[in-house]
Amino acid sequence: MSIEIKNIRKNFGSFSALNDVSLDVPSGELVALLGPSGCGKTTLLRIIAGLETPDSGSIHFHGADATAQKVRERQVGFVFQHYALFRHMTVFENVAFGLRVRPKETRPTDAEIKRRVHELLELVQLDWLADRYPPQLSGGQRQRIALARALAVEPKVLLLDEPFGALDAKVRKELRRWLRRLHDELHITSIFVTHDQEEALEVSDRVVVINKGQIEQIGSPQEVYDHPVSPFVYQFLGNVNQFHSQIHQGEVNIGGVGLKINAHHDTNHSAGLAYVRPHDIEIYKVRNGEAPAFEAVIHYIHAIGPLVRLELQRADQEDLIEAELTQERFRELGLSQGENVFVYPRNVRVFLN
Repeated sequence: MSIEIKNIRKNFGSFSALNDVSLDVPSGELVALLGPSGCGKTTLLRIIAGLETPDSGSIHFHGADATAQKVRERQVGFVFQHYALFRHMTVFENVAFGLRVRPKETRPTDAEIKRRVHELLELVQLDWLADRYPPQLSGGQRQRIALARALAVEPKVLLLDEPFGALDAKVRKELRRWLRRLHDELHITSIFVTHDQEEALEVSDRVVVINKGQIEQIGSPQEVYDHPVSPFVYQFLGNVNQFHSQIHQGEVNIGGVGLKINAHHDTNHSAGLAYVRPHDIEIYKVRNGEAPAFEAVIHYIHAIGPLVRLELQRADQEDLIEAELTQERFRELGLSQGENVFVYPRNVRVFLN
């Protein structure tokens, strides 16, 4: 089922949670709403579900206006961050709950409910826990049961609000991959809320970056990471170095070094912000030919698995520069703390200030 969100506005008192938000989600797509706390992403999810009412704008499911529909009429499955399972019910009865409370004329038979619940427990790979109670399960297991319960009512749309936020890092990563595989199998139109950029980039078909109640960018994970349209998106999606710079005749000046940039920034004597990801910082112990570089001192070295992270400091600046090298490259250079090196920024992205 496709979802069309048209010009949604929502205020809570004097606070504007959503300001003229529009978004189209095609049938079968998995979309991430990504942004910091308080940006409006959960409010938008709750409006889609019918748990909140917009001040203006409309929600359409498959072309039909659903703005005034009640939650039950929308055929939406909702998965909360903290599971919201019934502690006094077994896993089986938790999953069966949505089927048992249907009106008598649409309620399945006991045999059909049993078949459906066991089918879903097999789908989430937890059929062997049917007789357990939620307190007896791990966090990851409880979240999968919550998802099975949401799927039991055969929703046309699946909404997930920070579904992995309460889990530890290892379990969260495992469940992300599992959710992606499950979606590829079921193809239910799904929207999930997260503030974790890695989660959004790994799981979704498209990422919707939200900031202060407005959409900053919509695109594939690769597109929003490689081609951010604003400083906010650039900084929110992964680590980045920011340099205050001057733009003149197609060059940006960083640390006294002029770097060629795109032609559309060919503005004379304009202030700008230049961004470079840590993995796009090259390090040499001596100058590398004619390539533009500036000097810096290695302030700190931290090895993490296959990567080595360096913190560098220019003599005239307090701000630190982060660089990432492979272990192999780090050993090849033989770097040490306190050493002077030459820094070569690559793939510099500039925004006018």
